[in-house]
Amino acid sequence: MKKVIYLSLLLLLPVAISFPQEKQSKLKHHAFSGTLMLGVEGGATFSFNDYSDIRPDFMGRGLLEYFFPTTSSGILGIRGFGSAGYVGGRDSDRNPTQFRTTISSVGGGISYTFSVQDAVFPYLFVGASNTWFSPKDRNDIKLPYVGKRPYKSTEINFHGELGIRFLLSYEINLNISVGGQLSENDNWDNIATGGDNDILLHTLIGMSYSLFTKVDTDGDGVTDDEDQCPETPAGVRVDEFGCPLDEDKDGVPDYLDKCPNTPSGMEVDEFGCVIDSDKDGVPDKIDKCPNTPVGAKVNEIGCPDSDGDGVFDNEDKCPDTPAGAPVELDGCPKDSDRDGVPDYKDECPNTPAGKQVDDKGCAMPDTIKIVKEITLRGDTNFEFNKAELLPAAYPILNELAETMKKNPETRWRIEGHTDAIGSDSYNMDLSRRRAESVLNYLLSQGIDRSRLEVLPLGESVPIATNDTQEGRAMNRRVEIKLIEK
Repeated sequence: MKKVIYLSLLLLLPVAISFPQEKQSKLKHHAFSGTLMLGVEGGATFSFNDYSDIRPDFMGRGLLEYFFPTTSSGILGIRGFGSAGYVGGRDSDRNPTQFRTTISSVGGGISYTFSVQDAVFPYLFVGASNTWFSPKDRNDIKLPYVGKRPYKSTEINFHGELGIRFLLSYEINLNISVGGQLSENDNWDNIATGGDNDILLHTLIGMSYSLFTKVDTDGDGVTDDEDQCPETPAGVRVDEFGCPLDEDKDGVPDYLDKCPNTPSGMEVDEFGCVIDSDKDGVPDKIDKCPNTPVGAKVNEIGCPDSDGDGVFDNEDKCPDTPAGAPVELDGCPKDSDRDGVPDYKDECPNTPAGKQVDDKGCAMPDTIKIVKEITLRGDTNFEFNKAELLPAAYPILNELAETMKKNPETRWRIEGHTDAIGSDSYNMDLSRRRAESVLNYLLSQGIDRSRLEVLPLGESVPIATNDTQEGRAMNRRVEIKLIEK
């Protein structure tokens, strides 16, 4: 049975070693790096000996451990310890039926501690001790020796332990462990005839206090527990958080910054210099014209004067002005006489205001004045309640046709209107027929159909009351309107 338990402990050691290495601590340094730890622990013991029944007892232990400096997730330490306690057993076939041996050990060994989380640290310990023991019965009377030859009450023991530390603060730890202590003999129960070596198993809980916890791994004057940049190169000036100074706040530390006075908010390269992709002297961050040709003169926002008129492109509303053409403040060519022809093209630069000019800026001959609207009264220009034109309408329409011919760019709309006597549908049809009569007459005078449109409106747009004879007479009309020139 004892051999099985001892073998099981040995098999657990590789598992304990391999498991935590899969996880890395979030700490920038190992919490125990370079520290000296003092600890006190106590707990239960279970002894395997020549007595058949296990009798639990207790022990206490004091620890002194040192951990070598490291920034990795695992840390190697050396331990010295002293322990004292009891082991015992029961066996109704033995005399006495119970024993309780005092056992004390002083020894040392090595430990390896892992970082699973910032405050959780599993560990493994192996070591050896010089152990003293004194077999006694339950009445504290020394047991008589049962064996062939006397033995020494001092011997070498071997120790193995698995445990876990919980970091309560930078200085204080809570420790929980299970372990075993293997004797090289079989004398703890004062019986040397059992054949198996004595084994003590224990489970302990206690507290440890760490000294020298303020470690400065990179030597920058900021201890690791406060150092947010734990790998700062030697000699580099740092801030209160242990990070290299960055006076211009561009994200590049001063010791790497080749452009140390970068204005706030600028985008910089890995050397801390402002990024200027088109090399025009204006940083990309404020460059409104980012693809300026090499060598072009630019203003404060990186825009050139592409047409050379003295107005930079970002303000130039006419960026393709011919070279040498005088321009306004907005970069568009000057038109001093406001005739629509710029000065650099204007062969007649002092055209009076309002004159129509040709493409050279020179005034065109005066044309006849174009009327914008003609009204044909229904009572004098159409037969009563019919659409046929009366001769009285011919002179007016002939003059209008001449105007249309002299101004071929014009377009006109013929609107038919009636009074409110009769039904809506009848009045709408009458207004359409009268408007078409005017249309047909103008077509007969050589006016192109595409320049004319007909719009019957019936009684919907009166210009006077329909309650009097005079008002109704005014509403019966055809209006011819200029709609485009």
